[in-house]
Amino acid sequence: MLSCWVIYNGSLVSDKFQDQAQLMAEAAERQGIQVSIKKNYEIQMSLSEQQSFPDFAVLLDKDILLGYFLKSRGVPVYNDPAIIDLCDNKATQYIRLAERKIPMPKTIVAPKVYPNFTIQGSGYFEGVLAQLGLPMIIKEGHGSFGMKVYLIETESEFYEKVESLSGIDYVFQEFIAESRGRDIRVNIVGEKIVAAMKRQSDTDFRANITNGGQAFPVELTAKQQQLALEAAQAVGAVFAGVDLLYGPNGQTLVCEVNAAAHIRNILNVTGINVADAMIRYIQEDLA
Repeated sequence: MLSCWVIYNGSLVSDKFQDQAQLMAEAAERQGIQVSIKKNYEIQMSLSEQQSFPDFAVLLDKDILLGYFLKSRGVPVYNDPAIIDLCDNKATQYIRLAERKIPMPKTIVAPKVYPNFTIQGSGYFEGVLAQLGLPMIIKEGHGSFGMKVYLIETESEFYEKVESLSGIDYVFQEFIAESRGRDIRVNIVGEKIVAAMKRQSDTDFRANITNGGQAFPVELTAKQQQLALEAAQAVGAVFAGVDLLYGPNGQTLVCEVNAAAHIRNILNVTGINVADAMIRYIQEDLA
């Protein structure tokens, strides 16, 4: 009998993280796998002590060091920590997507500026404004559920925000007006689309359900399907939640690829439990 650990971050108090782990654990148990749900801090990353490990681990968190640790001990980790690492920083993710020529909003990666220092007055920010215009989006490198994503509508907001982000990875991005308050989430497992939903908010420029958006079933076009699959392949994610934007003239753009995507909302909306497909993929991959 295969054994696995389903890992979530124990420092986060929201029930949604434990719920995500429970969905995965139940899917594994349905397929005859011995499961232990673990909070990330319950696994000691001792580099000197001998420990017992499972046959594989499902990492539902961004504790990338834990993923690397488990992999160093011979434990297959899903997603691979290198993929979670890549996707966890939006800047590195967009560099990869652009390298693979994935259609996305115009994006500029901000230069590194150390805390308590500034490059205002250098002409750099004026160049960004000239290229992207206003409104624009500023996204911090690390953020989930639509957090740390800012709609910038005035120059004073722009300069105030960039000054506050010294020492932080972030990107400037073209604002896609056609997709204001709406997007599509596509869940992919092993290069196959498992489920998709449209998210829409009437009160926020972000469509995330966490920020008050609602979700509905959606039938993807052939182009949307192809783009979502290409985006997941570009970052190497076997499990992915790809967010698509409605672009101008019917174009579809990639907003981002999530390598630790939550699956409760898409289950509620579509009735499809993505966890079952994830466990089946792992079993086939390990066979």
